[in-house]
Amino acid sequence: MTKNPLNLRLSEIISLGDTYKFYKERIDKYNNELNAFLQARTLSEERQGFPYAIKDNILAVGTRTTCASRILENYDSPYDATVTQKLNSKGGQLLGKTNMDEFAMGSSTENSAFGPSRNPWDLNRIPGGSSGGSAAAVAAGLTPFALGSDTGGSVRQPASMCGIVGFKPTYGLVSRYGLVAFASSLDQIGPMTRCSQDAADVMSMISGHDSCDSNTIRHSLSFDVSLRGYLKGLKFAIPSEMLSYPGLDEEVKERFLSITRDIERSGADVEVISIPSVEYAVATYYLIAPAEASSNLSRYDGIRFGPRQQSEDYEGLTSKSRDRGFGKEVKRRILLGTFTLSATYYDAYYRKALKTRRVMAGELSKVLDEYDFILNPSSPLVAPRIGEITDPLAYYLMDIYTIPANVAGLPSISVPAGFVNGMPVGVLMTGKRFSDVSILDAAKGIEDLSPSFSNGLAIIPERWRE
Repeated sequence: MTKNPLNLRLSEIISLGDTYKFYKERIDKYNNELNAFLQARTLSEERQGFPYAIKDNILAVGTRTTCASRILENYDSPYDATVTQKLNSKGGQLLGKTNMDEFAMGSSTENSAFGPSRNPWDLNRIPGGSSGGSAAAVAAGLTPFALGSDTGGSVRQPASMCGIVGFKPTYGLVSRYGLVAFASSLDQIGPMTRCSQDAADVMSMISGHDSCDSNTIRHSLSFDVSLRGYLKGLKFAIPSEMLSYPGLDEEVKERFLSITRDIERSGADVEVISIPSVEYAVATYYLIAPAEASSNLSRYDGIRFGPRQQSEDYEGLTSKSRDRGFGKEVKRRILLGTFTLSATYYDAYYRKALKTRRVMAGELSKVLDEYDFILNPSSPLVAPRIGEITDPLAYYLMDIYTIPANVAGLPSISVPAGFVNGMPVGVLMTGKRFSDVSILDAAKGIEDLSPSFSNGLAIIPERWRE
């Protein structure tokens, strides 16, 4: 191999055709420190094709799909997810499955039953979540790209904390067939890469209508493009409610405002406006998502899935099996969802959340009729230290900037925007439905302004450049 893949874009890596062994050796060397991969494929022979990784809630034949949960720790994937099949058909070779918060419920990857992943920029810090293993693997150069799932920000928030690009497509552009469901009306698979061009290249392989997923959309979008990165003439809106959020770290805010000033100097218009409903994004999400999770996770009863705990009756069997198989955060969200769906509280909570969702989607759509994109920080703070945050609500509020795009089904991307005290921060850009190619192009423009990039690729921390 004459070229170092760590310095190449995905299209160049694909053209080399012999990089699988390179990345497999890096996994063997570094994963014990990062815990980014739960399962790495065994290299029994020289493999051709481009390497990739997927979050451990996406099915791939020949692997276990554990969702980082004890209740599925021995579950062998019975078929390939559509995204897995599509990547393999293009010449992809799976490196392995990445760590995550159990059943994608969390913002830190600390909720994994198999231990937390660690941030490549500081091993004492979280990589974000729930796709934290995918983010850490890409950021440390253990894979050229990885797939994650984004229900309330689980691709974009860890991408921000690890200093890479995380893209959530328009809901329905990528099949969810073979993705273990968390909240079906919010879940979306998306790429995690070191630049927006790589994200576009991955989208060209995984997007499209799928007869196995009735929510996928027939569309004419083509991701087979060379991004230009033009910002001149674009109109960006910054919600005042997000800038005034009391949990926003002042240094993160200043880094965000600095990159927005650079965007303005590139010829774009940036305005601060009001979108009142986004203040209720977290409350809305944490009523809808747990309700859907409560329904989706009811199948894990110790009979159809998971290890069976013996009892005298069915109720005792399921209770014991779930108690031993699920972690605290999953139990918390199941209880919350079951509570809000109960006959007594359905109208008071769940129905109101659905109404608020419609209002928020309408307000965002109206803003995006006038502006090209909405800008926010990707996260209100840099990656906390492992174990530093113990209040679940504090973690829920870390998703305040990413949730609106899921609630409305909009495309959204986190782009590395520099550093605060040596840790990465990101800028979040959200567009109207099916503006996915345009948002990737604008992201390329932000990359050209960002100190997080070198030669068109997000910087890999020095520790992992060997």
